[in-house]
Amino acid sequence: MKTSVKSVRVDDGTVRDIERLRRGRHATFSFLASELLAEAAKMRRCPGVVFADGPYGRRARVEGTGIEVWEVLAAWLAMGKDEKRLKKAYAWLSDRQLLAVLGYYRAYPKEIDELIEANGADEGTVMERLPFARRSPR
Repeated sequence: MKTSVKSVRVDDGTVRDIERLRRGRHATFSFLASELLAEAAKMRRCPGVVFADGPYGRRARVEGTGIEVWEVLAAWLAMGKDEKRLKKAYAWLSDRQLLAVLGYYRAYPKEIDELIEANGADEGTVMERLPFARRSPR
């Protein structure tokens, strides 16, 4: 990933917050501040998506759930990008939450595609893991 050096003024309270977050981590102030800034920009661009720590690091999640954004998008892609099927398969998610997920994919497709690939979530495995996402027999 290409980076740029920028000078940014940060208020003392925010510096203390970032230093508290660094405790117990092997991360520099600069790395953690950059990560937080990137997450904040993504959340501002895609309201309804939040970031949370998990067993494999910090990932985008659907706000108000434990569901990672890539998981919903893997199902949607396996469904041929059919939004009606997605809404039916994830009936417990609100329209706002589903729009946030789809908006995140439009904004960051490479990130999501890489997560789907890294997790082996091709169409066959998605449908096996999510039988509720299968097309109903006619």
